[in-house]
Amino acid sequence: MEEGARERGEPPPGPLSPLRFRPSVVIDGSVPFEEDGWREVRIGGVDFRVSELCDRCAVTIIDPVTRSKGKEPLRTLARHRRWDGKTWFGIRLVPRTRGEIHVGDPVTAR
Repeated sequence: MEEGARERGEPPPGPLSPLRFRPSVVIDGSVPFEEDGWREVRIGGVDFRVSELCDRCAVTIIDPVTRSKGKEPLRTLARHRRWDGKTWFGIRLVPRTRGEIHVGDPVTAR
């Protein structure tokens, strides 16, 4: 986003909260967009199947705290992650087994 702002002669945007994406799970330590190739994920003791990539809606351009609107992150995501008329970021998981997951649980994907 900062690079695009510089190219347009705009001030760089501040950090964006992950809450804009309404995630259920955030996985740290993987390569950007690595999840595109995942078929299955295990978090702690719970197995999930990847049902599909996640197309992003305009809610991501609204700050969940201030309710102010902007163009990011959709503008930047669309430059790199747009196909079939949609902008893509993240995956949808469907649990295969029952259980609880917790912050810090190990994650295995394949």
